[in-house]
Amino acid sequence: MFDTVLVANRGEIAVRVVRTLRALGVRSVAVFSDADAGARHVREADTAVRIGPAPAAESYLCVERLLEAAARTGAQAVHPGYGFLAENAGFARACEAAGLVFIGPPAEAISLMGDKIRAKETVREAGVPVVPGGRDPDLAGAARELGAPVLLKPSAGGGGKGMRLVRDLDRLEEEIAAARREARASFGDDTLLVERWVDRPRHIEIQVLADGHGNVVHLGERECSLQRRHQKIIEEAPSVLLDEATRAAMGEAAVQAARSCGYRGAGTVEFIVPGGDPSSYYFMEMNTRLQVEHPVTELVTGLDLVEWQVRVAAGEPLPFGQDGITLTGHAVEARLCAEDPSRGFLPSGGTVLRLREPQGDGVRTDSGLSEGTEVGSLYDPMLSKVIAYGPDRPTALRRLRAALAETVTLGVQTNAGFLRRLLAHPAVVAGDLDTGLVEREVDGLVASGVPEEVYEAAAAVRLDALRPRGGGWTDPFSVPSGWRLGGEPKPVAFPLRAAGAEPVVHTPRGTHTVTGEEVTVVLDGVRHTFHRAGDWLGRDGDAWQVRDHDPVAASLGRAAHAGADSLTAPMPGTVTVVKVAVGDEVSAGQSLLVVEAMKMEHVITAPHAGTVTELDVTPGTAVAMDQVLAVIAPEEAGHDD
Repeated sequence: MFDTVLVANRGEIAVRVVRTLRALGVRSVAVFSDADAGARHVREADTAVRIGPAPAAESYLCVERLLEAAARTGAQAVHPGYGFLAENAGFARACEAAGLVFIGPPAEAISLMGDKIRAKETVREAGVPVVPGGRDPDLAGAARELGAPVLLKPSAGGGGKGMRLVRDLDRLEEEIAAARREARASFGDDTLLVERWVDRPRHIEIQVLADGHGNVVHLGERECSLQRRHQKIIEEAPSVLLDEATRAAMGEAAVQAARSCGYRGAGTVEFIVPGGDPSSYYFMEMNTRLQVEHPVTELVTGLDLVEWQVRVAAGEPLPFGQDGITLTGHAVEARLCAEDPSRGFLPSGGTVLRLREPQGDGVRTDSGLSEGTEVGSLYDPMLSKVIAYGPDRPTALRRLRAALAETVTLGVQTNAGFLRRLLAHPAVVAGDLDTGLVEREVDGLVASGVPEEVYEAAAAVRLDALRPRGGGWTDPFSVPSGWRLGGEPKPVAFPLRAAGAEPVVHTPRGTHTVTGEEVTVVLDGVRHTFHRAGDWLGRDGDAWQVRDHDPVAASLGRAAHAGADSLTAPMPGTVTVVKVAVGDEVSAGQSLLVVEAMKMEHVITAPHAGTVTELDVTPGTAVAMDQVLAVIAPEEAGHDD
């Protein structure tokens, strides 16, 4: 066993790996960028090394700095977590060349399975069923032979980037050209493959574990069909779709896929499965790393996958065979992300002012958060994972919904409330899943409007702040009673504005109780309790930032830009591209700027034809949400009658 392991990652997965290393008695080394100097994974590791400035390319993706940190701290092995360099064959080779053990598969297996075309050819030769399809150079011919609909996919990438569903073959060439541009921009490789599209498919993956002594086992499946924009958001184990015979057959196919590339460590073989015929499963790809959703497998098998990654890397054989693996109960995981469902799931950010993460009977939270954490725009938006376990699926779902309702991350907008509503959707409860379900139902799952009790709670906080404190004489003019000289008392009213909503003037009409962390209001006989911190209020996983609204200042601001339109940042992030200058004439819909946050780009376009009269940013400028970026004066504003 190793004495010291460097964790080449950040956030919740780094905290997760450190936890297992501590249980094994292995010293852990964290690495951090300048942006993460005070992060939780840094505090929880035995030691930590700064590896560079905030951009990932200069820190977490810098192989030389990671290897130097390992050498300085006496690390014998490197755990890559997931993301960043976890599936980078060059990094695995660099570790080996530096005398370090890479806690993952051989570089050759990473390279082979990272190429979707080679991967399909390799597993097909091993007898694993694959989706019918074709590849470059005769991509168009293969697509026409398959018949619509078909799916275009980059050979070198994942995460849904560059994937295009083509239902009309008359647009095939146009779609191929667009897919190539996206693949080249995302992965530096525009090689494509085409596959037959399976309508209303289910995404089911098999966890495998292999040692260096020829032993390979599977640990059952995970259902990952609940996705948005090809990104998993809810995962569970086992799948309600599979019977024991299909589970065994898919498990054996996954084992053969792992053997075909000489795999070692923990990996995942992903399959696409027609919902109406689960016996017709097809290999999609193999993820040569630990998966985000690994906790659900841990809970139903009782195995610590990180522990077995470390033990296998240290040369230990697996002490169990396939017959020693049993699945007990049911587990479901939800990914908590810094994003705002009410604003089209744009990335959010800010400082975590109040944090409450559920734990307890059947509930586990894997998190990289702590109060005071600054959630910026440089890294992945996933903040934590909430996982629930029960003896059966209904119990696990019920516990996870309750756990998400208890989750509090005030100061940063998250998707917790959205996920809770998704888990209560009748199709999800029934297990009638497919990869398009979330997109079809998304409008009904996003909270609309701001409930009156939110404004009532915000007003209650302000009323409480105005009340006199302490004993002795009280100035009657300081009491918020609504009293007026020579007139009837007028109710106190507060101009308020919730983020993303129009301003309101709210007059409190209920009863209130305000404490340091909570505010309770009773409206029409119904009690509502909110967590509070600063301008933030939260309950049941949802959160609102409600600020004071100054109508005079707002009016002056509108007057300053009379006859013009201000373009604001839709999310906190960094301006990466500026295509115009002050004085430029622009047309409606013209691309003007690009703001990037958490691996997502948002193009800012001209709302109408006109002239750029203000431009407040340059490439590299960090911007806050709703910050003014530019002002476009309409064409007619510059002409006299």
